[in-house]
Amino acid sequence: MSDVTESPKIPDFLCCVDCVGFNLRKATRAVTQLYDEMLRPAGIRVTQYSLLVVLKIVGPVLVTDLAEKIVMDRTTLSRNLELMEKQGLVNVVPGEDRRTRCVTITESGSAVLLEAYPLWQHAQDKIRESMGEERLQALMADLSALIDVSQAR
Repeated sequence: MSDVTESPKIPDFLCCVDCVGFNLRKATRAVTQLYDEMLRPAGIRVTQYSLLVVLKIVGPVLVTDLAEKIVMDRTTLSRNLELMEKQGLVNVVPGEDRRTRCVTITESGSAVLLEAYPLWQHAQDKIRESMGEERLQALMADLSALIDVSQAR
């Protein structure tokens, strides 16, 4: 009998280079930087732009429902909304139930959204021109499928 104990096999971490989570976050950071740069003249970031767009489309919405719709945890969303409320872009008021809060876009938020729209469109066009329409549509479909797979628990 040997006194030599086998050491556990160390995984080959090179396979992690293909990690979907890591690569999506990396791509998200790069795309966010592009949109933030393009939206800078309007004084907002892409996260704020996206929230304003959703609020413009859906109208008044409970924070919980908004968080679910945009797949964001409520704490992060609340921090974003607090900043946007200080900027006068949104109103956050108690809902019918004291435990809920309702969010609406303000007139100022709508004005900023209109100012930011052509800047957003420019960023969108830059990506569309670089990737091509077919690849971009395939990417959007794949991202939707990935969201579905990730949420199926």
